[in-house]
Amino acid sequence: MPPVDTETLIYGRADGIELRAERYRATDQRDRLGRAVVMVHGGAWTSNDRLSPEVLCSDLAAGGFTVFSLDFRDGRNGKHPCAVQDITAGIRYVRTRATEFEIDPDRIGLIGSSSGGHLVLLAGIQPDIDAHRGTPIVADVDAGSLSARVCCVVALWPVSDPLYRFRYAQRVGREELVSAHRRYYRDEAHMREASVQRALREGEAEHLPPLLVVQPGEDANVPRQMTLELVHEYQNAGGSLTYLFYPGLPHAFAYQASPDTGRLGAEVRAFLGRAERPCTTDRLASGRGAL
Repeated sequence: MPPVDTETLIYGRADGIELRAERYRATDQRDRLGRAVVMVHGGAWTSNDRLSPEVLCSDLAAGGFTVFSLDFRDGRNGKHPCAVQDITAGIRYVRTRATEFEIDPDRIGLIGSSSGGHLVLLAGIQPDIDAHRGTPIVADVDAGSLSARVCCVVALWPVSDPLYRFRYAQRVGREELVSAHRRYYRDEAHMREASVQRALREGEAEHLPPLLVVQPGEDANVPRQMTLELVHEYQNAGGSLTYLFYPGLPHAFAYQASPDTGRLGAEVRAFLGRAERPCTTDRLASGRGAL
């Protein structure tokens, strides 16, 4: 694997907070118009930061992708949907500087794990709705009318239905997860509103990018049935979905280097490589909401 360089960038500002992104890129990468990936960490909407998924970010960068791992507001300093607003701003930031970053602005992928998987699913299916906009980005041009659509989404052990997981955590006595939900959401109605399954079922998706969902077999944080319901609703809505099951592995295993993490990195790179069809990034006035 080639060595990887990193650089810290400021992509936006919100509520007096500078929002940072860590850029990962192979030192000897020379491909013009390369593929970009925006990475969103997990942490039950209340912990971790842009450096937490460093292992997977470095793996993807060594494989030829330019990776932008985001910090964003969460339950430590905001309520839903502030994190999704920041993530869509991060996508627009990358798109506005595509020439400088030597990436194709129409081939940006989105990856998230755990609660980050939930956030990238919402950003992926509802990139340009008013509720997911509002975070100002750092750019020399007006990016407010640019789309935040991505060409594909990777959801690693996603908490796709916050209310489902909240009740599961209550049932099994995971008080730290219960507390985290209450920090990022106002109440159970707010959790239900944030459900990806509900949005799909009720026809609220404005975009259905190709989706890769990964579920570890021994995940004590994400009930398998919740993930299978996500698979059903996404396919029922007409989306293209790939599902990978990793028997015997725990939640968030890819935050540590291991042969299994290496295998996952290869699977993710292969999926990103197959998702070649460009997303539509015309300005919103030219067909907002079309699938």
